[in-house]
Amino acid sequence: MTLLEGAANTLATLSILLAGRNSVHTWWTGMAGCSLFAVLFWQTRLYADVLLQVFFVVASIVGWWHWSRRGAEGDGNVHRTGAIALAWMTIAAAIAAVGYGTLLHRFTDAYAPFADSFVLATSVLAQLLLMRRRIETWPVWLLVNTVAVPLYASRGLTVTAVLYAAYWGNALIAWRHWVRLSRAEASLA
Repeated sequence: MTLLEGAANTLATLSILLAGRNSVHTWWTGMAGCSLFAVLFWQTRLYADVLLQVFFVVASIVGWWHWSRRGAEGDGNVHRTGAIALAWMTIAAAIAAVGYGTLLHRFTDAYAPFADSFVLATSVLAQLLLMRRRIETWPVWLLVNTVAVPLYASRGLTVTAVLYAAYWGNALIAWRHWVRLSRAEASLA
């Protein structure tokens, strides 16, 4: 493990744990970790992941703004996404994954362009849901982590792969926590 990989993972882990606890501090720690990950993924030729990290930095700015205003809905509460909206978002993510994977396959020396693009597209979906404090962010993160673990391990990013396996467990715990928050908030309403 390099110093860069260690620092990126430390900040990302802190950010992910804070997101699971519904803390606004997830955003600034995420920006720092994602910036470091962008450099790391460029060095390992995971170009879709570089683009993803740039997206995460921008999304973290927007997420921080939303959450600082007491949440995406203005109340600081977690919410559910409608089935139709979630279906459209899922279709868009699938199209993006195939399209970007095809571009990477044809025009770059990218390693595992389709798996890398899948991680990109589903991470964007999960991040958009997280920014709006949607419960469905957590099952999407489970899917992301399921693909990311073997992808990162195959590039020799062992620490990153192990931490993404731990993030899988964190997503389960956070999902349960957010469902409880939603129920508690609904009972108060």
